[in-house]
Amino acid sequence: MTLGEPPAPPAAFRRALETLRPAEVRPEIELEDIPAPRRLAPYSGAVGASVYRDDDELAVGRLIVLFDPDGQRGWEGSFRLVAYVRADMEPEITTDPLLGPVAWSWLTEALDAHGARYAAVGGTVTRAVSEGFGQKADDPVTTELELRASWSPLEEDLTPHVAAWCDLMCLAAGIPPLPPDVAALHPRPTRREDPKVP
Repeated sequence: MTLGEPPAPPAAFRRALETLRPAEVRPEIELEDIPAPRRLAPYSGAVGASVYRDDDELAVGRLIVLFDPDGQRGWEGSFRLVAYVRADMEPEITTDPLLGPVAWSWLTEALDAHGARYAAVGGTVTRAVSEGFGQKADDPVTTELELRASWSPLEEDLTPHVAAWCDLMCLAAGIPPLPPDVAALHPRPTRREDPKVP
């Protein structure tokens, strides 16, 4: 290390960060590295995702991993995951009083289904209605669901937590999760036909 260089991140954080981008995800989901907030913990990393059906983007989200070797109040450990999911919803769904508890259960059931061990989970479910006015008066009314949550993973391997977050995003987009014993089939690349010899 030379002067002015920040110290290398702890090995535990580096190992966890390697599992934030799993090798396999459902074909409806596109993952990308995104900048992580720097003020929440000494070390952080983040991944963003979009859920697509055909060319339509149905949901977006981000998952942030925070690491503080000393822990922080309420974390119950040195790691914390912060998740955000936003998806368009039909207006009649967003007026259902059970939407909040049901959407929250999508997260906790997905964590449990993937065997993700966690503690100190908390969050909010928000319904948003957007109406246009003035020059945007002709825009259609849109309704959205937003879920924000955080929890403390009890292991460095974040793979089951990422899988649960991906399932949560798919559920918010109206796509059911795959059963635990079923693997996602990825579309094969199209093969070009061999040129025909005259």
